[in-house]
Amino acid sequence: MSEDNRPDGEQPTPRTDRASHPAEVPQGDAQATQNEWAAPDAPRAETAAPATPQEPAGWAAGAATPQAHAPQHEWARPAYQASPQSQWAAAPTNQPTREQVLFGSAAGAQAPQTGNYLPNPNAPSRPVRDVPEQRRGHGALVAGVAVLALLVGGGAGAVGGYLVADNASNAPITNALDQEPPAQQTSSSPAGSVEAVAEKVSPGVVQLQVQGQSSAGEGSGFIISSDGLILTNNHVVEAAAESGRISAVFSDGSTATATIVGRDPTSDVAVVKAEGKSGLPVVELGSSDALKVGQGVVAIGSPFELSGTVTSGIISSLHRPTRAGGEDGSQATVLDAIQTDAAINPGNSGGPLVNMQGQIVGINSAIYSPQAGAGQAGSVGIGFAIPIDQARRTADEIVETGKATQTVLGVSVRDNPGGGALIEDVVAGSAGEKAGLKKGDVVTKLDSRRIDTSDALVAAVRSHAPGDKVQLELENGSRTVDATLAGQTVEPR
Repeated sequence: MSEDNRPDGEQPTPRTDRASHPAEVPQGDAQATQNEWAAPDAPRAETAAPATPQEPAGWAAGAATPQAHAPQHEWARPAYQASPQSQWAAAPTNQPTREQVLFGSAAGAQAPQTGNYLPNPNAPSRPVRDVPEQRRGHGALVAGVAVLALLVGGGAGAVGGYLVADNASNAPITNALDQEPPAQQTSSSPAGSVEAVAEKVSPGVVQLQVQGQSSAGEGSGFIISSDGLILTNNHVVEAAAESGRISAVFSDGSTATATIVGRDPTSDVAVVKAEGKSGLPVVELGSSDALKVGQGVVAIGSPFELSGTVTSGIISSLHRPTRAGGEDGSQATVLDAIQTDAAINPGNSGGPLVNMQGQIVGINSAIYSPQAGAGQAGSVGIGFAIPIDQARRTADEIVETGKATQTVLGVSVRDNPGGGALIEDVVAGSAGEKAGLKKGDVVTKLDSRRIDTSDALVAAVRSHAPGDKVQLELENGSRTVDATLAGQTVEPR
């Protein structure tokens, strides 16, 4: 299917950052601002402006960054990450003189302001002299008191503390340091809690480290068979498709070399196999058809190389048309996605989205990026996952044949200015032609699902399996047609 320009005011389908992770983020040194105090005639040091660390765009370090077609509006990006590191440079501190610290304004210098100040060991000491009472002025008296307070402050504090304790000798005293450590919790986590979900699913989640000829990165996956089959995103492993290398890191810290069994760029699903493994913990697959907006979910993966990270949230929306995982961001990669506010970041791609029964309901694939091209994106509370029912069908085909079948209607569409998907072309002999669709028809509903954009029609068709029968409503109910969807095998590029 093709895409044309969108009408004014129409919101585009979010295109996403793959939740995979590039290898490195360059750091900038943070310059600390200096507060300086010197003798009254010393110049004040200028403050250096802090340097802003910069992040690379895209997902791979040291390689050409895949570029997505960025439409007029902001898009979301797929999830494959960099390990962020921060460097901080120690900032020199000019110290005040002993006279300034001890004597303050009475010594004739400007009073130091907020901050910690240390005596200058190179400054001459100023002895406290016994000035006759009749010659002491107000300034000298203030100075003398300041010195005394500083010199005896520690002693006064100790005495004061002793007196307080003595006066309160009859009150009971408790100290947290004297308490016995609590007994280690041995009871199991409550059923339906985030802890219980993490305990059940985390052992089956894998970190995937990918090295290609011109790029590298990392993402996540989960074990679907005890002999090492792992389900993940196509965009996580596609860099290794041509003479690359994949390493699987398991929850117990062990590693294994993995090879690609098959992948489908259109659904952004891939299956890899860890070599030489057996008896691995297998996750439980649920059903995405039963999901409801508002129900709790948990995301598990390796954001920014932090393997085994668990975040939680809710299902924010269902059937969200989302472009994710493709190199060009075209309609070839439109997903019928689950939207969640569980934190998903670069490196989460390919990891599981789990319901509160510990069943996998989606594959985390993309995150929304409010500022396209501004560097590597992070979570803003809008993430997208491939429904597990769709991913499971694709994975079954890949395991059986090494390839996957894409569900098609056999028409090309673009956004209609008045809403809906405008048919621009009908493929001869396709499901669309057999249903009676013609160029110029506008599809506004598929079964009970409203179609307001061309991407919505693409996502709705791909949510079905080849052979499914659907009803299409045209021109806002002017007529309806019945179609039997077809399938076509898509060869990975």
